[in-house]
Amino acid sequence: MALASKQRLLPEEQWLPLEAAHHERVRRYADPYLERRSAGKKHPVEDFLFTYYTQKPGQLLRWHPGDGTVLTGRRAAERVDWKYYTLLDDAGLAAAGLPAGSTAVAFDRARFVADRAEALRFAAIILSGTTARPAQFACFGLHEWAMVYRQDKFDLRHEYLTLRLGSEGTDAVVEENRIRCSHFDAFRFYTPDAVPLNEITPTRENQRFMEQAGCLHANMDLYKWAYKLAPALPSELVMDCFELSWRIRAMDMQASPYELSEWGYPAIRIETPEGKNEYVGQQRAFAAEAQELRGRLLEEIRPLLELLGAT
Repeated sequence: MALASKQRLLPEEQWLPLEAAHHERVRRYADPYLERRSAGKKHPVEDFLFTYYTQKPGQLLRWHPGDGTVLTGRRAAERVDWKYYTLLDDAGLAAAGLPAGSTAVAFDRARFVADRAEALRFAAIILSGTTARPAQFACFGLHEWAMVYRQDKFDLRHEYLTLRLGSEGTDAVVEENRIRCSHFDAFRFYTPDAVPLNEITPTRENQRFMEQAGCLHANMDLYKWAYKLAPALPSELVMDCFELSWRIRAMDMQASPYELSEWGYPAIRIETPEGKNEYVGQQRAFAAEAQELRGRLLEEIRPLLELLGAT
């Protein structure tokens, strides 16, 4: 078992309120989704983070202090069966400055690094590469429009949403604008006729070279990289990424071709100069927030990458 060289000790009376606050923060988003799911209902905006991404509400609800923190107290022992947690033995207790016989658990960084080496490396490549590349702000959210381009030809109608400009109007917007999506996980949902209209060709193989900080989907994916590295990361950081992704998803759909006003999401009309300006303004603000979160994520995983390099 390898612990961080510097350990933060959290007694039960300190970490239980942190856990409770995290539960409250998650339930604000998860409970309405679970209620809709039980009722057989869907929401085109607010279900997305729970259906597109693989992290389930119950997993998100678990609070983790992250690498370098030792939780003490009777309740800490409940985490012994949680993946990548370890009950400190006498040597571990001594290293953490705790008396023998104490009950304490910590993140098992050595086992995590051994099991998740590939995920750590790839996350670092994506995060650092995206941070270094110039942000691009001229896509105007047209990836969503390309996903329904000539939808009648391909019989790809959305089950409960309509196009606010109709099929012909939507197709005209695609044809009258430059399409330059750099994000593979958006590009892969294009209709066949939209694929050749994209000025670049993102692939899974070139993803590490294409991600850039202005992309809404790359910034939404900060949540994905964060939860994939749990429980190494503190849950507060994971939720900061989640909430940024939540707000980006709302803007992404407001700029989409769908009519969402009845859902409480007025359109950003990117087919107009005013709409394009509004889109870019929000896109720039999100990019700045995302860059700060990327820095925090990289800082959190740096000790794990150093350990990985030493193994």
